[in-house]
Amino acid sequence: RGPAGRGMAAAAFERRVLRRAAEHHYLRVRLELPDGGARPNAAQFKQLVVTALRELHGEVGAALPVDVLTYEEKTLSAILRVISSGFVKLWSALTLLGFYQNRRCAFRVLQTSPFLLALSGNSRELVLD
Repeated sequence: RGPAGRGMAAAAFERRVLRRAAEHHYLRVRLELPDGGARPNAAQFKQLVVTALRELHGEVGAALPVDVLTYEEKTLSAILRVISSGFVKLWSALTLLGFYQNRRCAFRVLQTSPFLLALSGNSRELVLD
């Protein structure tokens, strides 16, 4: 007899495991700065990411391979790529960074995925004419 004695067969669940874990993880991030003052260009943004890693994880963290795939200076938004083994280190370092050029700042992690395509579009930001 099945669950609760009703004669129903128990639901069959199939477990699927990825054969190979993703090599990289992608993060869509936004840097929040107070109004006024200089905005970082692409090189300065990358340096800020490396600085965040160095402050929390030392030189080993600063050596973590992180790529800035896209960066929009207007919105201070970027898509970062990091090897999967360094994903948590990068996220924690960005979260705990508090200053840029002696001004308060904060990184906001908007999306993460092991698949770049998942970050290519956000329906919440879709503008319809």
